[in-house]
Amino acid sequence: MRYGILGTTQALGDDGTALPVGGARLRALLTVLALRPGRTVPAAVLVDEVWDGEPPADAAGALQALVGRLRRAIGHG
Repeated sequence: MRYGILGTTQALGDDGTALPVGGARLRALLTVLALRPGRTVPAAVLVDEVWDGEPPADAAGALQALVGRLRRAIGHG
């Protein structure tokens, strides 16, 4: 899998086809994770980066839902 974060954030499958990563927050989450390959990213950092310092009331639940959406979009691997 490849990620493009210059310009529009995108994920490409092994065969080069673009994977559907829709929505600004989903792309923000992918970008935050792609910039830290192989490292654990604390939930607080993800929330701060994805919501630009203005998290929703249930930030933990919103992050969990966003991670689930990202996994469905690009796969669990």
